[in-house]
Amino acid sequence: MRFPIALLAAASVLAACSPSAPGPEATATGPVGPAPVPEVRADGTCWAREVTPAVYEQVMGEVQVVQAEIAEDGTVIRPPIYRRAPVPRVVEPRDELTFRAPCPDTVTPEFIASLQRALAARGYFRGDVTGRIDAPTTAAIRRYQAERGLRSGQLSLETARALGIAAVDLSELES
Repeated sequence: MRFPIALLAAASVLAACSPSAPGPEATATGPVGPAPVPEVRADGTCWAREVTPAVYEQVMGEVQVVQAEIAEDGTVIRPPIYRRAPVPRVVEPRDELTFRAPCPDTVTPEFIASLQRALAARGYFRGDVTGRIDAPTTAAIRRYQAERGLRSGQLSLETARALGIAAVDLSELES
């Protein structure tokens, strides 16, 4: 009877270790979880923030192993010793985008379904119209916006207006 008890204990340990809900780092661009919520500012406008981490690659370089020994008068007693080793090099620097976004209270399932249909009509979305910001919707938003100079999977207010799913504030046009 030991085997079934051990199996039951192992199963309960595994169940306790598996995540039951996505953590705060989960976003629509990841495999699970809700889209990031835009920040609502004091003036009533909403702003999204997208952080792109830096990308590094390893290249061969020289690493100082022993420091130079220098006399008080400034003469070099022993030069530094270097060795060749891989060192990191920045390929793409860290980037942070901030842009206007539709406010959370306007992003209803009906709004998202309209977004999905608008992106499908333009050939960017091929999934089912679900009314949820899922991975195919995020990918379609990213493709559509990237062609217009915004590298983000979060919907911008400008994109929503260009797709005809968000109202244009006429007072912004007059100023």
